[in-house]
Amino acid sequence: MPFTKYEIGGFYDEIFENNQAPRDGAKLLAKRIGSLSKEELMNRQKAAELAMLNMGITFNVYGEGGGTEKIFPFDIIPRIISADEWDYVERGLKQRIYALNLFIQDIYNEQKIIKDRVIPEYVINSCKSLRKACMGLTPPKGIWCHIIGTDLVRDSDGQIYVLEDNMRCPSGVSYVLQNRQVMKRVFPQVFGASRVEPVELYPIRLLETLQHLAGEVYDPTVVVLTPGIYNSAYFEHSYLAQQMGVELVEGSDLVVKDGFVQMRTTRGFQKVDVIYRRIDDDFIDPLVFRPESMLGIPGLTEVYRKGRVALANALGTGVADDKVVYAYVPKMIKYYLDEDIILPNVPTYVCWEDKEREHSIANLHNMVVKPANEAGGYGIMVGPHASKQEIEDYKDQIRANPRNYICQPTLSLSRVPTLIEDQLEGRHVDLRPYILYGEDIYVLPGGLTRVALKKGSLIVNSSQGGGSKDTWVLPD
Repeated sequence: MPFTKYEIGGFYDEIFENNQAPRDGAKLLAKRIGSLSKEELMNRQKAAELAMLNMGITFNVYGEGGGTEKIFPFDIIPRIISADEWDYVERGLKQRIYALNLFIQDIYNEQKIIKDRVIPEYVINSCKSLRKACMGLTPPKGIWCHIIGTDLVRDSDGQIYVLEDNMRCPSGVSYVLQNRQVMKRVFPQVFGASRVEPVELYPIRLLETLQHLAGEVYDPTVVVLTPGIYNSAYFEHSYLAQQMGVELVEGSDLVVKDGFVQMRTTRGFQKVDVIYRRIDDDFIDPLVFRPESMLGIPGLTEVYRKGRVALANALGTGVADDKVVYAYVPKMIKYYLDEDIILPNVPTYVCWEDKEREHSIANLHNMVVKPANEAGGYGIMVGPHASKQEIEDYKDQIRANPRNYICQPTLSLSRVPTLIEDQLEGRHVDLRPYILYGEDIYVLPGGLTRVALKKGSLIVNSSQGGGSKDTWVLPD
């Protein structure tokens, strides 16, 4: 019954073929949902939302009364990914993360990729997230990015593209774990029969990754460093610390003493070996970065450079988050690995180059414009949805500061059926898989499917009205 009025709408649908027949992996799910009445489906959605509320799954939205806490919107129709397609995604992500780590190591040391003119020196030196304090640094095990969230999208032709890399403090994995708990209650028979790849081991794999950074230290002390309760991802910080069985700390709980980072406890000071930091570089050490920061630990950078504490992710990894640097990842992969890229970038025009800027400005009505260093969907303009005045304003902004912008053609993002009031309607989605880089590179099966709940919207970020879905990776 619920799918009788569902329309594909000319987009790639993750559940249905163009002829309205369910894709192979979605047949069980489509049959089960189709057997429910509209009222039964709505009751299951309400039960899922109540479970989310009772679990306290929230996020903070800045700018709304100083930080408004909201329940993270969740839709009960999952996204389904076949085993073959996931194998392709996993191989592409591992290739990309390996190359990006080599790139960061190179940039802060020999800079061969610049000397060989693969990436212009100007692009790196003008990068806002380049940290001079990291020059000459090699972190423990030579790994810079240990926890990564890479955003993927699918276009109308079915091709999967990498939309952006998140190499600093990617958030959202706690929602993956909580969404899965809820879905097991909502569709237990279908879930069991589909033999969905598990995600529950992520906290254990995360802890193993962090402990790996401590080297030969027996039973290392690991902590999660949070900016505090007003941070948008505080729920996640506390949840992951609890799941790993480690302390959740703020900057005021840590101090540099006797050449090491130490944690204040009721029994005195305790040496900290590994910090999973959820604080951006700018605020983590007021002696090196922003002197007015009250969130960090004075002297941390010096201890880190001496190898007396490990940080995940390392300082300075934001250089690989810059959206202009993103445009050069295919060249990085060819340069460092001598391989062609497996998961392609979205076609990208960098506005600091004259020809690409003029092409972008001439076609801005069909482009997505992105600032180089914003996150959370802020500062983005979607040309087909923008007014003439907005387009003219962005033309002026691009001309005034071309290094700060990239332009990409507007993709027809794939859709998944989503319960909107009492109807199933297609809504655009992306996918953020989570990657751990410790002894080896591990990709969590699935990831966070983010859904743009507003009709026609392409912005999936929770801060911009988006929600999430469970992601089912099926076995062979």
